[in-house]
Amino acid sequence: MFKKIGPGVLVAAAFIGPGTVTACTLAGVQFGFTLLWAMLLSLVATIVLQEMSARLGIITQKGLADVIKEQIQIPLFRNLVIGIILGAIVIGNTAYEGGNIGGATLGLEAIFGREYVTFYPFIIGAIAFSLLYLGNYKMLEKVLVTLVIVMSLSFLLTAIITKPNILEVLKGLLVPTMPENSIFTVIALVGTTVVPYNLFLHASLVSEKWKTKEDLKTARKDTFISITLGGMVSMAIIIAATTIPKGDISSVLDLAKGLEPLYGNGARYFMGIGLFAAGITSAITAPLAAAYVVNSCFGWKAGLKDLKFKLVWMAIIILGVLSLTFGITPIEIIQFAQVTNGLLLPVIAIFLLWVANKVAIMGSYKNSTAQNVLAIFIILLVILLGMKSILKVAGLF
Repeated sequence: MFKKIGPGVLVAAAFIGPGTVTACTLAGVQFGFTLLWAMLLSLVATIVLQEMSARLGIITQKGLADVIKEQIQIPLFRNLVIGIILGAIVIGNTAYEGGNIGGATLGLEAIFGREYVTFYPFIIGAIAFSLLYLGNYKMLEKVLVTLVIVMSLSFLLTAIITKPNILEVLKGLLVPTMPENSIFTVIALVGTTVVPYNLFLHASLVSEKWKTKEDLKTARKDTFISITLGGMVSMAIIIAATTIPKGDISSVLDLAKGLEPLYGNGARYFMGIGLFAAGITSAITAPLAAAYVVNSCFGWKAGLKDLKFKLVWMAIIILGVLSLTFGITPIEIIQFAQVTNGLLLPVIAIFLLWVANKVAIMGSYKNSTAQNVLAIFIILLVILLGMKSILKVAGLF
């Protein structure tokens, strides 16, 4: 069974990071069960888009950026598209990295207190930098993913222990409502689940693990099971967070209240370890994914040890650390990262939908009508949410 586990688990682990814990906790505290539908929608969107990405990777044995670049024949338009992809991934991953380092910072704050809080981002940045530079981050990543799983199980148990009203939970899941001032939270829930860089990462990873069209069934099962379990964890966090008293959530001590039914006073330390684990794991993978995308866009064919490749992930880590030195709280950075991802998602999804429908690339494995309908609905909905948020910021909505 474990030999068949593939990139789907990594995709799920990527979105159950500090951003997910924060966005879902804030959704539960501020809006109760009413935004569970947004998480369910995000889960369906993630399965649809990641399956398309995995299918593309197996059929073409190439990354998403490589396929898009090959298919655009007009040089000027090709350069414009590559520029958009680069901008989307680099900006998104920089914001995401700030959120990852911010989440790990909250974790250290919970464990060791605020005495050295100024130095925490630099310590975390240095750890991520060292692991990527030395190239032996894989073993540590396994340990950290295990810690994230432990934290996830804690939330599932906590959600059960809080004895939620099942009818209210079902209503929140199946009856979409948009409470006042919830638009940014909805976009954050989408952005924390459907992570744009995961679409690029998934296509690249499946082409390394699986080489034949016969592996499509295994890849689909891997994607569906992994992402469904990840979505259940996110929903459990929202449910558990509904027990936290309303008020300003400004520190990890506030977030830890969601674990108190299960762990009592030890919740702070357990949340701290989990957030630190989630933050460090994502702080390694986000800059690495950005480096892979830049590598594909420019056609460098650079390896992990090449200077050009290293300079990309170094820049992402440095910008992520610096974003936390301007007096912005980690929670604000995490929220901004999720909203940014939600706004950038339609750009990447449109290109993925385009190439997944080309017979020249996919042959008989191109999108079905049902897959296209679902994908178009998801893209239109994400665009609508993005427009509403922009109008709200401008004071026009």
